[in-house]
Amino acid sequence: MQRIIAAAALAVASTLATAQGLTLAQAQQSAVERSLQLRAQDARATASLEMAQAADRLPDPVLRLGVDNVPVDGPDRFSLTNDFMTMRRIGVSQEWTGSDKRALRRERFELEAGMVHAERDADLAAIRRNTAVAWLACYYGAKMSAAATRFVEASRAEVEAADAAYRAGRGAQSDVISTRSALALAEDRRIDIERRLRGARLELVRWTGSSATASLAAAPDMSTVHLEHGSLEAHLDRHPEIVALGRRADVAQAEARIAATARHPDWTWEASYQQRGPAYSNMVSIGVSIPLPWDAANRQDRETAARLAQADEALARRDEARRAHISEVGAMLEEWRAGRERQARFHRDIVPLAGEKTSAVLAAFGGARAGLDQVLAARRGELEVELQSLQLDLEVATLWAKLEFLLPDAQLEASR
Repeated sequence: MQRIIAAAALAVASTLATAQGLTLAQAQQSAVERSLQLRAQDARATASLEMAQAADRLPDPVLRLGVDNVPVDGPDRFSLTNDFMTMRRIGVSQEWTGSDKRALRRERFELEAGMVHAERDADLAAIRRNTAVAWLACYYGAKMSAAATRFVEASRAEVEAADAAYRAGRGAQSDVISTRSALALAEDRRIDIERRLRGARLELVRWTGSSATASLAAAPDMSTVHLEHGSLEAHLDRHPEIVALGRRADVAQAEARIAATARHPDWTWEASYQQRGPAYSNMVSIGVSIPLPWDAANRQDRETAARLAQADEALARRDEARRAHISEVGAMLEEWRAGRERQARFHRDIVPLAGEKTSAVLAAFGGARAGLDQVLAARRGELEVELQSLQLDLEVATLWAKLEFLLPDAQLEASR
């Protein structure tokens, strides 16, 4: 039923995305729904939980059948009834594992399931983060493509105007060459931008399965990130990769506790019934097998030490990963804040001034106070500034996505 509801919700989301444009949240939801990696992790966790149930049970009893003391020579050769020592035997043996050992084995697999869940959270975070990066690349790539297309159209108009002026004897041939050169450069820039846009769309299709030509909705609010609030160290303690490494250490410690119980081996109990010839009495045998850990210092204790060393390794890796993440994420936060300041400067000053410069040069050109080369240079400068602004927007948005969707809690809250 839950799968049916999820499929219906995904179908409704796809319909809305087609009508209104694919939002970032819808893209992430689609990526999560179609992820095979998450399904694999769910299956792995289920396997560990199933093993936990099996580990809490006693081993299967063993049925034992046999014939003892069959004569191989003499008058009773190969007879099963004539010799008083010959017995047909049936019995059962049971290895008895203590409840404390079985509880430890169950705990080990339950801890492994918790580790898998943490690794699944890491995969979930990566899927949402990568989907967001691909969506933003498409969103700003489309804006860059539109800006480059506008510049190409303006360059074509300038070529036509220069050709007309030259044919009418009012312009120079150098102006025609300059406008055509500017058009060729603009076309080359547009082709390069559209190449990158196609690559971004293919990446988005990989995650969401949507059409490569699907339209996108407006960008979400990217003015804040969750990691700005509170201690970065406290935030990163919930980082799924760090949690997974901690759970891996828990599994290693559980395996060390299991290894320590090897000093107290499992006993095997056996009971059998022996049938002899009709002239003799039948017999019953009862026995117990007890392993002797006679060299525990070099066997059982060594295995326990190895498991404890593996636990120390996992803890060291967790602490090292935590340090690395704190440094990396702290640098990303500073870069994102600096990018926000640069964005404000571009939008407030640099982009408007480039447009004003082009307008001023065009006015001067109309009054014969500026040459065509100055007009072309001003237009190229305006395009470069606009593309730089959009590229900066993309870089800042990508940093926002990597920070905002770093932790599962933040992702769930942002997708509501």
